[in-house]
Amino acid sequence: MNETHALSPKAEPLSAARAVAAGIDFAELQVGQHGLFWNEYRPEDAACRIWQWRDSQARCLTPPTFSVRSRVYEYGGGAFCLTDDGLVFVNEADQQLYRQSLTGETPEVLTSSECRYGDLHFANGQVLAVEENRDRHRLVAIDLADGQRHLLAEGADFYAAPTVSTDGRRLAWIEWNRPYQPWTATRLMVAERQSDHTFSQPRCVAGDSAQESLQQPRFDDSGRLFCLTDRDGFWQPWMESANGLNPLPSAAADHGPAPWQLGGCTWLPLGEDTYLASWTEGGFGRLGLCHGDGSRDDFTGDYSRFRHLAQDEQFIYCIAASPVSSSAVIAIDRETRQVKVLAGGIAPLPTEQISRPQTLRYPSGSGEAHGFFYPAMTGDTKPPLVVFIHGGPTSACYPMLDPRIQYWAQRGFAVADLNYRGSSGYGRAYRQALHLSWGDVDVEDACAVVAYLAERGLIDGNKAFIRGGSAGGYTTLCALALHKVFRAGASLYGVSDPVALGRATHKLEGDYLDWLIGDPVQDAERYAARTPLLHANNISVPVIFFQGELDAVVVPLQTRDMVKALQDNGILVEAHYYADERHGFRKAGNQAHALEQEWLFYRRVMALAG
Repeated sequence: MNETHALSPKAEPLSAARAVAAGIDFAELQVGQHGLFWNEYRPEDAACRIWQWRDSQARCLTPPTFSVRSRVYEYGGGAFCLTDDGLVFVNEADQQLYRQSLTGETPEVLTSSECRYGDLHFANGQVLAVEENRDRHRLVAIDLADGQRHLLAEGADFYAAPTVSTDGRRLAWIEWNRPYQPWTATRLMVAERQSDHTFSQPRCVAGDSAQESLQQPRFDDSGRLFCLTDRDGFWQPWMESANGLNPLPSAAADHGPAPWQLGGCTWLPLGEDTYLASWTEGGFGRLGLCHGDGSRDDFTGDYSRFRHLAQDEQFIYCIAASPVSSSAVIAIDRETRQVKVLAGGIAPLPTEQISRPQTLRYPSGSGEAHGFFYPAMTGDTKPPLVVFIHGGPTSACYPMLDPRIQYWAQRGFAVADLNYRGSSGYGRAYRQALHLSWGDVDVEDACAVVAYLAERGLIDGNKAFIRGGSAGGYTTLCALALHKVFRAGASLYGVSDPVALGRATHKLEGDYLDWLIGDPVQDAERYAARTPLLHANNISVPVIFFQGELDAVVVPLQTRDMVKALQDNGILVEAHYYADERHGFRKAGNQAHALEQEWLFYRRVMALAG
């Protein structure tokens, strides 16, 4: 772990504006009779728009006045679906469904209600969707012809992934109840279509008695039901049988991420015990066509992450990224395995100026943690370090080109991008390591990586910084309050008071803190020990904060209270508030401003320290 490539003295470092502009992203690939479609996000205007690829041409279908984005469960997903002659999408501004043809007409509103919609699926003239009305959730079907609404399922706290078999006879979905999360315990449900075209009383196929997380139910063309379940330790493909679910031959690895967003697709059953899938091995993504005899046709190539799979007779489509290329929509020829980039994938830097991820696997406490190390690109033998803490906390970082990381590497910082214990991608046991341990094991992993890298002479251990957004901001603040490892830190819309967060946050995460830390009343002592706001007087290093004023997940008061507590203690503090941002910044100007201000803040801290 010592290979480096120094930045040429004549090369201009990657600017914050260029780093942000390179953050184009894609979601929700879908293939239909009219071509390939995807949802494309561009930071320049923070809008999401549907694009169509047909006859070797890409064209944008979404008019400038619309943006295609769901906010169900706050994190959204599944914001459009293809119909027989066009598509239906969720308009970001009003969260209503709109019908759009492919011939250029203005989209027409399909629903008019106080509800939000997401996880759209089209079948038999209807749009199936998760419907959110404040804190109530249901599965509904909306007639495409007249917008009439039909209730499909209610009674559970949460729903996801409605799908119908090809013959229209069976409806499957995922549901779960509080206090569980979709990555801890869910149920796979099925209902049969009756003679009056309604669906029967649903039955539970899996997840009723055992704590397992099921996701991404799929029917093959013969009507067989499949899904991913982690009952054997990893999210792997299983198939319905007379006795419940039976496993398909698969790698001992996660074949899906933690389902924070709706509408994910990381695997597709293709019949005859064959399926297309992506999975994670050692943090790196793999892509393959998997067969019933256990053999695999490898389509990974040079890429290291794969999302939103789709396929037709000639091509495998997916959103892919690599250590030297950002997210792209690609088509892989099944026969020749040649890759064609249809959109994206343009690096903001020449390949030789890109810091490459090196696998991190290091001891921490009584276990070990994972992540990726990016060397500084300025040739310094012992550069300062920035530790990246992802949000979630049940999420993950990936070994793909991230312009933000390159921004730091270009300025002489090494970066440790951590998949601390509790991250997804390493199996259920690793993911469950945060149970009642948030603010403990994640913080331990963040501190341990500094000592690990310093002992190997890869960084200057006295010049370590830590940054994180949302749950990553909480880990950051805990690390600063409870340990003396870091020179300074940055909290982006981070949690400072878990008890206050539990009272104010939205339904999906309403019980998450009980799982992560414990009952706020019965475990009050544990909460007190892990609440950064209560230990603000222990923070002796500078901190910079960034907060969206419209944030409904981590409300702005969390940041304001922490800022005031530090200011009252005489700590150097900066705080930046963005009136037009929610949870996670989407506008290019705000993203670039935050990135540059954080760098200037660290530079100022190092200058003050001499």
